[in-house]
Amino acid sequence: MELILWRHAEAEVGEPDEGRALTAKGHKQAWKMAEWLDHNLPNSCKILVSPATRTIQTAEALGRKFRIVDDLAPGSTAEKILTAAHWPDSREPVLIVGHQPTLGQLAALLVTGTAQDWTIRKGNVWWIVQREQDEIAGNFVRAVMAPDLLSKQVSK
Repeated sequence: MELILWRHAEAEVGEPDEGRALTAKGHKQAWKMAEWLDHNLPNSCKILVSPATRTIQTAEALGRKFRIVDDLAPGSTAEKILTAAHWPDSREPVLIVGHQPTLGQLAALLVTGTAQDWTIRKGNVWWIVQREQDEIAGNFVRAVMAPDLLSKQVSK
């Protein structure tokens, strides 16, 4: 099982929270990360997205089909995300486009096995994989990527 956590890119300040749109910088972050993801995600990857405007706009940069899942909305829990992703039973990789602090809490839970408040910065991706060796399952971080580490200029 592979679970890819993508925090939405930079969004405007304001209310209502779920209606906040990406800033110009946020669109650039989303496009850069989407290009990297498109080259690295298998075609069979399922994409689940929070119903908030900023997460939908982030996912749209990828140009692939996705499903909006209410259980990924701001204020969700790590457990709800795992249930939505069918972790660890899904045979296909799952990309989650969501929010802090839940994505950071989920990353900490999967990597350390304990609930902690980790921070995933805006637009960043954490790719976590579960592997079984000698009948013992374990999780490891395959990649952590930030849009500012991607040098290619996006002209969209």
